[in-house]
Amino acid sequence: MDSESHKSTADKLVYMANQIATFFHTQPKDEAVAGVADHINHFWEPRMRAQFFTILEQPDNGLDPLVVEAAKHIRKPGPVPV
Repeated sequence: MDSESHKSTADKLVYMANQIATFFHTQPKDEAVAGVADHINHFWEPRMRAQFFTILEQPDNGLDPLVVEAAKHIRKPGPVPV
């Protein structure tokens, strides 16, 4: 098995969010922030976004500063069914 299969879901979400930020870093800051937020809002299901906000609250969460700034524009999901 590769090392990716041993990562937690939280680690995978941080990795994915940071990859999105890496793509948008080439754009002007306002556009980059909006691009990261739009991508996560459109392509991440509510459970992923709920876990994202849990990760965001943790110190040293590993998120790119662009992702942290974009979080203000990411839709918080309602209660997630179990």
